[in-house]
Amino acid sequence: MQATSIQYLKGIGPKRKKSFSDKGINTIEDLLYYFPRRYEDRTNFSNISGLKDGEIYTIKTQVLAGGQRNSWRRRSFSITEAVLVDKTGKINCVWFNQPYLKEYLKPGVSLILYGKVEIYNGRMQMNNPEFEFLDSEDVDSLNIGRIVPIYTLPKGFSQRSMRHLIKGALDEFMPKVKDYLPFDLRSRNNLLNLAQSLINIHFPQDLILQKQALLRLSFEEFFIFQLPLVLRKLKRKEKKGVSHIVNGKLVEDFISRLPFKLTLGQQKVLAEIKSDMASAQAMQRLLQGDVGSGKTVVATLACLMSIQGGYQAAFMAPTEILSRQHYAKITSQLSGLTFNGRKLRVGLLISQDKEKERIYQEVKEGKIDLIIGTHALLQEGLRFKSLGFIVIDEQHKFGVGQRALLPKKGNNPDVLIMTATPIPRTLAITLYGDLDISVINELPAGRIPVKTLHFSQQDKEKGFALARQELEHGRQAYIIYPVIEESYALDIAGAKKMFAELKEGGFKNFRLGLVHGKLKTKEQEEVMLKFRNKELDLLVSTTILEVGIDIPNATCMIVAHAERFGLSQLHQLRGRIGRGSLQSFCVLISDAQTDEAKARLRAMVLSSDGFRISEEDLRIRGPGEFFGQRQHGLTELKIANPLTQLQLLKKAREEALRLISEDNNLTLHQHIQLKERLFQRFPEYESFMAVA
Repeated sequence: MQATSIQYLKGIGPKRKKSFSDKGINTIEDLLYYFPRRYEDRTNFSNISGLKDGEIYTIKTQVLAGGQRNSWRRRSFSITEAVLVDKTGKINCVWFNQPYLKEYLKPGVSLILYGKVEIYNGRMQMNNPEFEFLDSEDVDSLNIGRIVPIYTLPKGFSQRSMRHLIKGALDEFMPKVKDYLPFDLRSRNNLLNLAQSLINIHFPQDLILQKQALLRLSFEEFFIFQLPLVLRKLKRKEKKGVSHIVNGKLVEDFISRLPFKLTLGQQKVLAEIKSDMASAQAMQRLLQGDVGSGKTVVATLACLMSIQGGYQAAFMAPTEILSRQHYAKITSQLSGLTFNGRKLRVGLLISQDKEKERIYQEVKEGKIDLIIGTHALLQEGLRFKSLGFIVIDEQHKFGVGQRALLPKKGNNPDVLIMTATPIPRTLAITLYGDLDISVINELPAGRIPVKTLHFSQQDKEKGFALARQELEHGRQAYIIYPVIEESYALDIAGAKKMFAELKEGGFKNFRLGLVHGKLKTKEQEEVMLKFRNKELDLLVSTTILEVGIDIPNATCMIVAHAERFGLSQLHQLRGRIGRGSLQSFCVLISDAQTDEAKARLRAMVLSSDGFRISEEDLRIRGPGEFFGQRQHGLTELKIANPLTQLQLLKKAREEALRLISEDNNLTLHQHIQLKERLFQRFPEYESFMAVA
């Protein structure tokens, strides 16, 4: 069943196959796992006479009259109107820019409507309701008189034809479906079998069975997601890694030279890392910490533990700007430190580096102790003399496969993965099941939380006035302008226009700089260096600043069109200010229209806590977008939701741990189908399961 092409189903064929492929449906199994986006209870329709303003209803009606006109504002924009009736009353319906409806909305035609009722000029109306035509002799139980599935449709298909297609596939292939979840596991957790679940997720007999089907299929996705993570962690512990010298003069000298005292959070995490690195087992640890919490200092200390034992360390960051920033900061902090009678040697490797071959040779010969760089560190030409420790910064910017490449350049080196996108600890432990988790949940002493304000476009001058006030006191400020791929050229032009207006207008008495993605790297760095050296008062920038320089004197940030940024992105941007002991201000300028955008801005104003921000971001965006589907395999979570089904996710992890402890290679007879399913559903996991 798994590999049978969708084109062999009756009514598809090679031509229609493309429409399904665009929705990720290529096989019969893909179709059966293409779940409804919602359901309509058509066992009880609402009467028109009982409809209330602002509520959503499903009603069965007939067309009394219909017509079409063009908008007086845009002649090409059509408005289709119809008056629909049932035995209790009538309702007006309006559809925008769907001119083809005119041919179907003939008097006497029956259809089902689903939508929100609103009162206009004393009349009930639905705007753009979903609809489905009913044949006058329709007795098809898939469409009326039951709980009916509603799908996101492939092009050229109606809800009716989609239901018939899926019902036909269920009838033909259900006898061939094998349930790969072991019987004892299903019994312990009161789970339906797979055939019952697929039938009742598409065409539920009742809402109770639909919920049971949802539970089973969600558990299945979580369980398959957890198995390789649990197995990787177990197998990693079986392999010998590097046992580092974690206490020594190099580490002590570095700590003593720091101009600040490590926070309790940093000290706690450092102790966890020391314990791992001293062990002969390879470390795989995720370090979560809010923007500015001091993760890089901890990572640098861990690098020094590797170096003082005679091993090399590698520090990989997702962008050239961030790599250069780490290089400059770490090189400065290590200045003056010696090891075995010589200075520490730090190298930088980026994709376009003219000195690449020289750096390759020095790393290979062990002349560089710590190499910092972008994904250029993954290139085949780079070979280490003795790689013992790896830092991967902003791990969500790298794919799973990329993260696995760098450790292969050493003999099972320790790995520290860092992220400034904190998520709730329980969820982190469950989703990053192959990693140990460390958290820095406090900011350095003396940091004052940034005040965040929201102004409309009409009131944006209030934000600019606040920025001018800070500049007049000798501080510095940022103005951030959004740039997105879909309108890159226009956005860059918009940033340039804003820069020109500010320079000639309200900020003409100050020194301004502009940084955007079209500037060459050297030009970007020159502007940023001027800003850092206080040769500029105000920096107008696109989102490349998200992982930019740290300027303690910068106390104000204005974000233009703030609704165009994601919540985590806004929080990352805000982290560029408030780096010193002065009160800082983040001004969000936006006329947000959507509920989601309003929720993001509200969260920013109410909280500066990264963990609370991430919880809200997860709630707003959903798990796939938040975690990055490509990186985490969450693209396969088609029905499960780790935010709303956390207890089920934890239960699935417990069962994965239990099963692997009993049969860590899935070789028992009752687990053979499960193993085949795991590799068939996630081919990349087969190699992961073999990784120590």
